[in-house]
Amino acid sequence: MIIDCHCHAGKGDRLTAPWNTEANIDNYLRRARAAGIAKTVVVAAFHTDYAKANAEVARIVARHSGRLIGFVFVHATRDAGRIFRMVALALRRWRFRGIKIHGYEAMPTREVCDTARAFRLPIFVDVVSRPEVIDMLAPQYPDVNFIVAHLGSYTDDWRAHQQVVYQVARYPNVYADTSAVRRFDYIVEAVKRAGPGKLMFGSDGPWIHPGVELHKIRLLGLPKDQEALVLGGNLLRLMRQARIGEAAALLVRRGKEIQEIESEISEVSVAVPQLPDPGSQLTAGDLSEYQL
Repeated sequence: MIIDCHCHAGKGDRLTAPWNTEANIDNYLRRARAAGIAKTVVVAAFHTDYAKANAEVARIVARHSGRLIGFVFVHATRDAGRIFRMVALALRRWRFRGIKIHGYEAMPTREVCDTARAFRLPIFVDVVSRPEVIDMLAPQYPDVNFIVAHLGSYTDDWRAHQQVVYQVARYPNVYADTSAVRRFDYIVEAVKRAGPGKLMFGSDGPWIHPGVELHKIRLLGLPKDQEALVLGGNLLRLMRQARIGEAAALLVRRGKEIQEIESEISEVSVAVPQLPDPGSQLTAGDLSEYQL
């Protein structure tokens, strides 16, 4: 089963660029189906209110519940003080599986990382060609998994790619996605140094064709079991750790209230995804059996 770990969905509200205007999921899903991609992680387009944007993503996930998996997009500065509540809401009501942070807006803070730790969620972070941030985050939170988008740089910064290659090899809790990486040899180098267990296939759809990005992984020429890790196995291993069922209990223990966020958005019904037993071992042969 192939899983794209990086796609956007829904409407932004700034209307100054494609990424903050609209991420149309329909074209992406047609292309992904043709490429053989079974499931996709989706996050919101850039927005000034991620509580509302996440709710829209949840509605999109509900319409395509067999194919889409939601991650919670938060702004580490603007949403400060309510990040735990935003994430808990998304886990409890929509069964989202991770947190998305974009460094163009704000880098992960302790509040973000503490929330990820509490719910055992991966943090999917775009460090915008500033990989030195990972050297601060990873040692401080060794029990939080970080997925670095674009191998560190969407803008083709070879220095950032090179440093992230070293980081995924050095830190057990640092992974990277391959979306929009144009310098193919850095993907090759990441596999050589860190192994296929530290990379994830991503497209950064809907603006980048998922079939093109998938072909880059095929061109690595990995053995089938190693390729299966990059194409979904590694992501599954991280997502199945999430404390989805414990969200309400954690809220009670920490004395948090979520009514103020719930009042901002309409009710969304999402079928509960079925993940493998966290105690079970992941093998390449099992991938086709997993239902998210």
